[in-house]
Amino acid sequence: MHTNFKGRDLLTLAELTPEDLTHVLDVAEAPAARWPSFAGSSAALIFMKPSLRTRVSFEVGCVQLGVHPIVMGPYDAFSRHETVHDTIKVLERYVDLIVLRTFAHSHVEEVAEHASVPVINALTDDFHPCQGLADLLTIRQHKGALQGLRLAYVGDGNNMAHTYLLAGALAGMDVVVATPEGYEPARHAVAQASDLAARYVTGSRFEVMRDPAAAVAGADVVVTDTWASMGQEEEHDRRLRDFAGYQVDAAVMGKADPAAIFMHCLPAHRGEEVSDEVIDSARSVVFDEAENRLHAQRAWMSLVL
Repeated sequence: MHTNFKGRDLLTLAELTPEDLTHVLDVAEAPAARWPSFAGSSAALIFMKPSLRTRVSFEVGCVQLGVHPIVMGPYDAFSRHETVHDTIKVLERYVDLIVLRTFAHSHVEEVAEHASVPVINALTDDFHPCQGLADLLTIRQHKGALQGLRLAYVGDGNNMAHTYLLAGALAGMDVVVATPEGYEPARHAVAQASDLAARYVTGSRFEVMRDPAAAVAGADVVVTDTWASMGQEEEHDRRLRDFAGYQVDAAVMGKADPAAIFMHCLPAHRGEEVSDEVIDSARSVVFDEAENRLHAQRAWMSLVL
């Protein structure tokens, strides 16, 4: 049985149990007639980084739940040398929920430490749990179930790679990460995923390797992400060289299961980490995935408010 969600933070997927995860995905698919209303509530949506999908999906999700969204940029929220503690102690007097998209994961942890209202990590350099929920929802919709699937992630061992490891651990999926030397996911993320899989006996297995073709072989889900994330633009040319051979193209997709789907959290750098032929193919579900950000986040907000 899932636990009570009211008032809970979402900083990483590791805070969920497999039962919690299933319940959130079930709520995400509930028809509009069953959405609760939180008229009179408000949410602070703080964006330290640019955003398209995250901002629009959270704003629309808030409105659908009757929550007034207050969108704030870096100069609105954390400026003029005011401490995080003081900023949050003011904000919590006004709003019922804080959503933060930022750089260091320690930033969202500090906000959650001081806030008496729920805090949602809308992306940090280490984790992206909202995208993880949306992606699991997408996989479940296209594959019917999550348990026993093989997810192959090709590319940078970044916040999405970390998130897929934790997602796989909770969902009973095997996760294989193919990445060049020096770009592996953090060891603590791999260890945490293994610990979660053991704790909940989900049977998930994890592997980090170099060869994209070997990682994708027989995979049910093939995923990639940009090679240079926000804040890494100055590394772009070097990363293009380092990631040569890691593009998900038709040849790589051809190694996957014939019924495999392709996913990308977007924005995609077409011609770099993925070819047009793959992202525009019938196997690509990237726009279902983008839509599911709205459904997954609305579900989580409805549970914690």
